Amino acid sequence: MQFMQAGQNMAQQFMEYLGQAAGSRTEAAPVVDPQALTVLQKQFMDQQMALWQSMLAKQQGQEQQFKVTPEHGDRRFSAPEWRESPVFDYLHQAYLLNTQYLKQIVETIPANDDKAKERMRFLARQVADAMAPSNFAATNPEFIKLALETKGQSITDGINNLLEDFERGRMAMTDESVFEIGKNIATTEGAVVFENDLMQLIQYAPLTPKVGTRPLLVVPPCINKFYIMDLQPDNSLIRFMVEQGNTVFLVSWRNPKEDLGHLTWDDCLEHGPIAALRVARDICKVKQVNALGFCVGGTMLTSALAVLKARGDDAAASLTLLTTLLDFSDTGEIGLFIDEQGLAMREATIGKGGLLPARDLQNTFSFLRANDLVWNYVQSKYLKGQKPPAFDLLYWNSDSTNLPGPFACWYMRNLYLDNSLRVPGKLEMCGQRVNLGDLDMPVYLLATREDHIVPWQSSYLGTRMLGGKARFVLGASGHIAGVINPASKNKRSFWINEDLKSDPEGWFAAAEEKPGSWWNDWAAWLKPLAGTPRAQRLPGSANYKPVEPAPGRYVKERAL
Repeated sequence: MQFMQAGQNMAQQFMEYLGQAAGSRTEAAPVVDPQALTVLQKQFMDQQMALWQSMLAKQQGQEQQFKVTPEHGDRRFSAPEWRESPVFDYLHQAYLLNTQYLKQIVETIPANDDKAKERMRFLARQVADAMAPSNFAATNPEFIKLALETKGQSITDGINNLLEDFERGRMAMTDESVFEIGKNIATTEGAVVFENDLMQLIQYAPLTPKVGTRPLLVVPPCINKFYIMDLQPDNSLIRFMVEQGNTVFLVSWRNPKEDLGHLTWDDCLEHGPIAALRVARDICKVKQVNALGFCVGGTMLTSALAVLKARGDDAAASLTLLTTLLDFSDTGEIGLFIDEQGLAMREATIGKGGLLPARDLQNTFSFLRANDLVWNYVQSKYLKGQKPPAFDLLYWNSDSTNLPGPFACWYMRNLYLDNSLRVPGKLEMCGQRVNLGDLDMPVYLLATREDHIVPWQSSYLGTRMLGGKARFVLGASGHIAGVINPASKNKRSFWINEDLKSDPEGWFAAAEEKPGSWWNDWAAWLKPLAGTPRAQRLPGSANYKPVEPAPGRYVKERAL
């Protein structure tokens, strides 16, 4: 019965904090409806009493009438140990009731706007996830059983794992000793053909007898390393692009240190995509390339093309955007971390120079899925003493990058907070007023249905902003797994609908689901835009001699 009081105390202590989050930073927090709160409290007490009585009946050999089950996908209490002991059986079900109660409390608190309400929900979920009995030695029966079976060795191993992570300065999610960039990940053959202080430009070696005249330039996000697109040969999107007969160029962003902490948004456009477009066209002796951007790389690439368009330069014959935001009306949970007060503080500290540390970015992304990317490892590594298995995607996930402070602050202020990119002529970049509507090349936009970083509905709005004919495709799964969905394995599915006149939900209601990977659909769309096939071209040219083999040295630099 102590868990009834624990649940009420947890909710009551958190209510004041949530109420403050619901209002603005300067106004009084909205008042909770006392009648609604009373109804919730009575319902909570009745449910806890029903659970207690049902557990007593179960111990007497009767069927348990009242059960509390985890939400779909919650595996924290799936082990049989949670049900074999009456203590832990009751403990985890009482916790689930407490969590439900906390979520209901959040819904009773009025908010000044939708973002404030979402911030409350996020904070409540973080508290509930952190308080799970699976996270603590004394309340985790799996920990206790394993400790007894190993005569305490699992406890020793867990402490050693914790000490290793303290020394490392971060939680390792995989066996990092297994992987080496350029040896068993990021192995697609090619060469660095150009570099500046900000990026290296890789040109990949051809894998077909002939290649399209028009090359393909890839701009990955600068928030992570590019090799998410080139992990292993069988799931490498880069290799797939080359296998389709494309001459592929890729921007490999540098991991900024203090000496690059002065870089602005304009600097990163000018010395990133714009420089890469110039070099790729020069090497291949063409006026236009096909261009592809992934996540924030897509936002930057689109902005760079708009700058060049304003200068009278049509640099791209086509544009592919993967899980990219152009309209920042709904930025999902990432947007909850960006508000006026917090951003003003960052602008005062790093807005004129400095770094947004990689650790801050990694922690932010990890806590968006705390049970999978934080507490799961607390349980397995620190409580059970297990070593994480080798997993290339998690190795990449831990290889975070810093961001130049002025760049990050401009990005958060003008795009996430003010959503100015969608307004024609509002933003000036690299000395030009940009209008995305002037970009009239054909566009392929991919979003993913379970993306918690770029909501697919927001990505869909990009079809309204660009001037060319658009094809919008919705892939299954999330931000990474939905994109890295190899055609050779042909798993999952994707949705298509040629009619883009309706709103996102209307589009989806009329969309047709296609089995398999979106990669083949994109390759068929791109093929007519690649130009007349010609003899393959080795990396580099007389003006741009290879500097070093791919993947280059920039991608190997880790954040300190």
